[in-house]
Amino acid sequence: MRSAIPSSARKAAFALTVSAVLVTTACTGQASSGADDDASKETTINFWHAWSADSEVAGVKALVAGFEKAHPNIHVNVVGNMTDDKINQALRTGGPKAPDVISSFTTNNVGKFCSSGALVDLNPFFKKSGIDPDTTFPAAMNQYTQFDGDRCAAPLLGDAYGLYYNKTAFQKAGITSPPKTWSEFEADAKKLTIPQGDSYKQLGFMPDYHGWETTTEHYLGQFSPTYFDKAGKSTIATDPAVAAAFTLQKKLVDELGGYKKLEKYRSGLGDEWGPKHPFQTGQVAMQLDGEWRLGMAVDAKPGFEIGVAPLPVPDDQADQYGKGYITGTIAGIAANSTKQNAAWEFLKYITTDTDAVVGFSNAIHNVPSTLAALKSPKLTYDPRFKTFLDIAANPHSTTAPSSINGGVYLTTIQELGYDYESGKVTDLKKGLAAAAKQIDTDIAQAK
Repeated sequence: MRSAIPSSARKAAFALTVSAVLVTTACTGQASSGADDDASKETTINFWHAWSADSEVAGVKALVAGFEKAHPNIHVNVVGNMTDDKINQALRTGGPKAPDVISSFTTNNVGKFCSSGALVDLNPFFKKSGIDPDTTFPAAMNQYTQFDGDRCAAPLLGDAYGLYYNKTAFQKAGITSPPKTWSEFEADAKKLTIPQGDSYKQLGFMPDYHGWETTTEHYLGQFSPTYFDKAGKSTIATDPAVAAAFTLQKKLVDELGGYKKLEKYRSGLGDEWGPKHPFQTGQVAMQLDGEWRLGMAVDAKPGFEIGVAPLPVPDDQADQYGKGYITGTIAGIAANSTKQNAAWEFLKYITTDTDAVVGFSNAIHNVPSTLAALKSPKLTYDPRFKTFLDIAANPHSTTAPSSINGGVYLTTIQELGYDYESGKVTDLKKGLAAAAKQIDTDIAQAK
């Protein structure tokens, strides 16, 4: 329901800028730590963020106002609509106008933030405040805000992925409930597909990896892959969950018409962020998407009832139905800040204060990022939105683990996905082995 582009859509652009910046940032380290400032004295801190939509800016303003009311001696200078490259340039150079606290729409680069020293380790701050992140944040969010024992970020609302379905199309096809397993999903996708010449009057599901949110990362989330072993080596060639996810997607591609036919159909469909999104127009009956899609779909006024459910799970994981893939916005304290104690008071408020998190969630319609906020009676939302609250709170929900070189390994996996679905790679086992070798090489070079 986010009015702006969700975090998942910004990761690729961010990754291009953050890599070079964080390499330089590493030389600043945390030697200039400002964790000795007196947070009880009158002071002003800088908070940089990238939100830009009117409703989002208003939400940030209300969030800051709540903090300043609770901490009248700490004033927050807010700098909004900042691009990721500007934020990271400021983290590198520092100075009185640089941010003390930042928020970013990425999770994939937490490993870079932590290992480079661009953001301080928050573990000592949490410990001093008596806050246990393991019992404060949902499991997946708790995971994606740390790397190698360094918790350099905290979750600041999140995105959860689920299944949107056309209830009217379901009724016409005689389907009484959303699929819970991938075999049920496969059967429903075929039943909901209505051919029209060499195209489709209605497609049950667009399985292609270019189909907006149907990335390898999001498919894999339902299979709970390990990605790496304890030594940090890629497991994508040995973890059966990865091969199962690739095999399932390729089977869907083949059974729903083949790659070329699906891509031809996709090329004529509407834009992901516009009112003509194919799910909203009824051209696609089921859609893998995040919580923001509900508001966008409702605003488009489709001629059918929208259903929302968790994504299906593998048949041998049926007892874990209800889980999903989680990502979101992160917040951290700049290593160059000389006001880290004051910055911590602000960060602690916006990421752990239940009412603050609930208020911000209500304002910008993202998933709350604490377990307490997810259960708060003060949350206001469309009843269907509860699906995403439940996915976020589900201990089986997953995310992609942090890596020292950010999301490079995910890009390698995605590229294999493109080649496998199109038929360029026909030997999946060999393709996964080559991808795993590339991932290990890239990480070794980053180290």
